[in-house]
Amino acid sequence: MIKFLDLKKINEPYETAFQEKLKSVLSSGWYILGKEVQEFEINFALYCGAKYCIGVGNGLDALTLIFKGYIQLGKLQKGDEVIVPANTYIASILAILQADLVPILVEPKLETYNIDPTLIQDKITSRTKAILVVHLYGQLAKMDAINEIVNRNNLIVVEDAAQSSGAISNQQSVVAYSFYPTKNLGALGDGGAVVTNDAELAKTIKSLRNYGSEIKYQNDFIGVNSRLDELQAAFLNLKLSNLNTDNEKRRSIAKGYLSEIKNDKITLPFWDLSNNHVFHLFVIRTQNREDLQNYLAKNNIETVIHYPIPPHQQKALESWNNLSFPITEKIHKEVLSLPISPVMTLEEVDYVVEILNKY
Repeated sequence: MIKFLDLKKINEPYETAFQEKLKSVLSSGWYILGKEVQEFEINFALYCGAKYCIGVGNGLDALTLIFKGYIQLGKLQKGDEVIVPANTYIASILAILQADLVPILVEPKLETYNIDPTLIQDKITSRTKAILVVHLYGQLAKMDAINEIVNRNNLIVVEDAAQSSGAISNQQSVVAYSFYPTKNLGALGDGGAVVTNDAELAKTIKSLRNYGSEIKYQNDFIGVNSRLDELQAAFLNLKLSNLNTDNEKRRSIAKGYLSEIKNDKITLPFWDLSNNHVFHLFVIRTQNREDLQNYLAKNNIETVIHYPIPPHQQKALESWNNLSFPITEKIHKEVLSLPISPVMTLEEVDYVVEILNKY
């Protein structure tokens, strides 16, 4: 069986170092916001080419805290509109809602699955104050075009990079990351971070993540408890040095898939061969997804659907259920994610290609 993602195999090379870090953290007697978190925040900020990194509980909290930070600073107000892709994981939209802001959905480009910059301007109103850009599946959205719109309309831009750790970004303001175990840089539990060059925003989010407090028992804001765990930070520090190598392995597998899969029943993902894609997922489309997925399973190839139901059709967002986003709906009906990871062998890749070409 070719697993969709073998987390055990991915983490095996670190096992001895993980055990040593566990003993080190245990013996330190300091388990929350200690030197491991501080070290990771410094290292990840440097890796991203940014000045500040704030470790938080998960990727959703990272996004939510960004919006709450801007509200606290008076740069956003509750009820402001935020442009967001219709084709995204629901967390992007939940973050906007949890900050008491109003999501405005925009269709993606079918080719890239990311937000279509040419459709953004028509959705901007006097109430629009920000754009949340999602770099879906590991591929960066068209930031040059988006930043032009942002600058022209005096908007805030926030980047959801939960799936794109390591992609080269034209970072303009603030970025949210997730370190969920399946991510390209994955912890052994939940984790997230906010990365920014904005000192004032960084200071505010650092306080908000810790009950709105900078000094113990002094609370300046109505904050939350969302802190990157000391042990997870230690594990992430160990894995960060291999992120570029792991991403190159993903790109190598993607090149193999793109050049060797030849089946007119399958639409392959777009990639311009630049470093703008880290292939967190390799997502194909087919008009008969259930049949293809069953065929692959019978041939011992695991696949996953990212994602079967678009956000606007979810029960949780019932008031949106009557909205129509045909491109988004088409994507959600047709996408299927193939196995891709740094621990896949060439033989496994060749086998997936062979089976797909026989379909």
